[in-house]
Amino acid sequence: MKKLIGEILISSGRLTEDTLKAGLDAQEAHGGKIGMNLVKLGYLSYEDLLTGLKEQLGIDIYDFMDAETEPVIVDGISPKFMKQAKFIPVALSGGTLSIAMSDPLDSYTIEAVRLATSFGVSPLLAKEEDILDAVERLYGGGSTHMERIVGDIVGGDTTGEQLEDDIDHLKDMASEGPVIKLVNLVITRALEQRASDIHFEPFENELKVRFRIDGVLHDAEAPPKKLQAAVISRIKIMAKLNIAERRLPQDGRIKLRVLGKEIDFRVSTIPTYYGESVVLRILDRQSVILDLKKLGFPEDYLTDFGAMIKKPHGMILVTGPTGSGKTTTLYASLSTLNDEEKKIITIEDPIEYQINGVNQIQVKPSIGLTFANGLRSIVRQDPDIIMVGEIRDAETAGIAIQSALTGHLVFSTLHTNDSAGAISRLLDMGMEDYLLSSSLLAVLAQRLVRVICVNCKEAFTPPNELMAELENHVEFNGEERFLRGHGCTSCSNTGYRGRIGIYELLNMSDGIKKLIMQKADAAALKEFAVSEGLRTMWDDGWLKIRAGLTTIEEVMRVTRR
Repeated sequence: MKKLIGEILISSGRLTEDTLKAGLDAQEAHGGKIGMNLVKLGYLSYEDLLTGLKEQLGIDIYDFMDAETEPVIVDGISPKFMKQAKFIPVALSGGTLSIAMSDPLDSYTIEAVRLATSFGVSPLLAKEEDILDAVERLYGGGSTHMERIVGDIVGGDTTGEQLEDDIDHLKDMASEGPVIKLVNLVITRALEQRASDIHFEPFENELKVRFRIDGVLHDAEAPPKKLQAAVISRIKIMAKLNIAERRLPQDGRIKLRVLGKEIDFRVSTIPTYYGESVVLRILDRQSVILDLKKLGFPEDYLTDFGAMIKKPHGMILVTGPTGSGKTTTLYASLSTLNDEEKKIITIEDPIEYQINGVNQIQVKPSIGLTFANGLRSIVRQDPDIIMVGEIRDAETAGIAIQSALTGHLVFSTLHTNDSAGAISRLLDMGMEDYLLSSSLLAVLAQRLVRVICVNCKEAFTPPNELMAELENHVEFNGEERFLRGHGCTSCSNTGYRGRIGIYELLNMSDGIKKLIMQKADAAALKEFAVSEGLRTMWDDGWLKIRAGLTTIEEVMRVTRR
């Protein structure tokens, strides 16, 4: 006896009893199939539904990324019928026609195709949107889903300049169904491709949309230039921003249920020469990793850093450029320490993820709540652990050091290239050397490198010029085996899927403290630390290259070698 789709989805963790009940209630009220009701309610992604149906029915999922570019021509089937019944023929072999369907239980369509073609019919699972796109592309006028939505927009021939001059018309257009669908389509595609940011960039003759995936920007299908004002205004309405204000930067937040998950978006707009540039930072709380080992910490660093963060007082700094995973490392550290015996307070700009049991404060300079002012008040709240989102000035640095000296464990970040650079930066800010050497426990520098896709990983021999450069930095033992990703549908043909950290952990040894008292520069500090056994970020990256986790090019890219 086949299991019910609801049972399969619950057992796989894709649904809960409560969300299934909501879907059953919707099915009773509006009809239709339980799976589609759950997708429409936002409790389930289409991909999870297809995976559940595959398990229930034993039918494979058809991947349009691997589809042939030529249509399968079969007499007796019209494109109009394909669109109405939401199927497309994908292969014909040995008298059997394989068709991708959004509803493989639609026996009427299967029987109609069999009678019309005299072939046996083998159904495959596929998304409705992908099927309609493929029908249009292979049998129709070649339009995509986005192009069909654009064609439905009333007033689509209005110029961007006219729209910007008419705020009421702009607001009405941004609230129309097709524009809403257009923006939702871009957001959904970004999430399906595991993007961390969505960029809407206006230029003279086009509105460009790009997704940042695993730290690298990729072009995406974009709406036409004439809809730029409506699309940007739609995003601003969602983020509760002022659509009439286009001369000043604005910041806001959006909370949506997309693909079965609650997603937060941090929205930033800034005026450019050809219109407002908008960036949506995707904050998926369910995907953030708060486990130091999963972030890529080597075993020895797990031991050393794990012992460091459990000390009763002192300061720990995490350094690196924007987008290097510093905040995630701090959140993972706080999650490790978070229990009922400790009071943890953070002050951040902005709060990216909310952690249960941690008191988090959002910086608001417009009302005088700066890092420095907030930190002064935090100390009076009797905390055990304090996290300062970033040390940006001498005042904040001084209060953080004083807090570390007076019995608090303080975490913070700095924008420096390596671990030794953080010490020089603080000395340059005017921090007293004796206070710094007494309060600082460790500095962790880090970068993020892309991980080789496990589905298309293959061995290869690096070119001679790359090997020659490597020989200047590492010692070969003759057993190295270099890997790379060939490119597949799972990684969108990039060869990479996901990211992992490479680290440089500088502990405050007696020798380092002496050099701090002597106000040594970053180069001297680094040289001494290496002589004491410091493993640099490049060295850690090399270990991950040899382990087959990443590539030579990735480590060189992020370490600027």
